[in-house]
Amino acid sequence: MTDAANEISKIATSDQDAALKTVMLAFSGDPAARTMYPDAVGYLAGFPGFAERFGGKAFELGTAYGTACGGGVALWLPPGEHVDQDPIERHMMATVDPERLEEMGAGMADMAAYHPEEPHWYLAVLGVDPGKQGKGLGGALLAHTLAQADAEGMPAYLESSNPRNVSLYLRYGFEPLGTIDIGGQPIMTPMLRPARG
Repeated sequence: MTDAANEISKIATSDQDAALKTVMLAFSGDPAARTMYPDAVGYLAGFPGFAERFGGKAFELGTAYGTACGGGVALWLPPGEHVDQDPIERHMMATVDPERLEEMGAGMADMAAYHPEEPHWYLAVLGVDPGKQGKGLGGALLAHTLAQADAEGMPAYLESSNPRNVSLYLRYGFEPLGTIDIGGQPIMTPMLRPARG
């Protein structure tokens, strides 16, 4: 990919649907997403709505960013903003196998326990189309908003739902806070990048 493909810009609300389709492709092999929606039909029907409720507020806030090539999306919530749990829970009750709901709920509760109380930038969703992975798009998306966090003297926080991504986040200064390990669910890694600047 050329440097131009890695240029980052805000995603307009009119482009939200296309961005969420990129996220859907990006998470099609994600251990947590596929534990929630293990079969293809359930994943295609349920995951887009989950991703929209989990990180979609970023579109309204102007903190949804994408790469020029359209292959990468980052949905950040700025300091003072939070994920609204109620719509997520309602969506999960309607789309997740009831046998998985209790474990999923426990995992969400553990995620909330690690979430910092101090103001911070929260990376709700970072996804790169599998056909465009390994070309620096994820790093470009991280660097873009982390530069803003540094300019503001703010920390940044995320939960890595895929162990393969932890090394990327480590390179950008995130530090593991522990692990979230609930029964049959994949291990999640909450990570904090302390304030800089």
